[in-house]
This record gives sequence, structure tokens and C-alpha cells, in this order.
Amino acid sequence: MLHEALAAFALIFLAEFGDKTQLAVLALASRGGSPAGVAIGAGSALILTTLIAVGVGSTIGRFLPDSAVHIVRYAAGALFIAFGAFTIWKA
Repeated sequence: MLHEALAAFALIFLAEFGDKTQLAVLALASRGGSPAGVAIGAGSALILTTLIAVGVGSTIGRFLPDSAVHIVRYAAGALFIAFGAFTIWKA
């Protein structure tokens, strides 16, 4: 379990560092309101979206055969690469 937790932390930390969400949180916090409120709201949103992803992922893993899960993983990876390439192309 520790290995999965560290791998997930590293992947999400690197993927989120400097992305639009982080910049939006930076902008909200710079307004001079409540930094704690911004942190709680942003953290809660990330936790909720993560729980949804874990729920969907574990459900897929329970109901699909291993061969289909393997295809889903490759499809998710391909979409991730495609979005990245699109973002670079549009920059």
C-alpha cells in the first residue's frame, strides 16, 4: 500500500505542479481574502475528484476482466498523451 500511495503522490504532485488548477488557486489566494478558505475549498475539490476517480477505477477493476482493464489503462494513457500533445500544439 505504501508503494501505491507514494507512486500516486509523486504522479499527482508532478502533474498538478504549475497547471491551471494551481494557477487558479494562486489567483484566488492573491485576492487578499482568506487563504485558509481557499486552501480548504481547493483541497476539498481535489479530494472529491480523487474519490470519484478511485471509485470509478475500482468499480471498473471489479467488473471487467483483466484483459479489458489492461485496455482501459492503455486508453487512459493514450488520452493523457493526446491531451498533452494538444496542449503543446495549441501553445
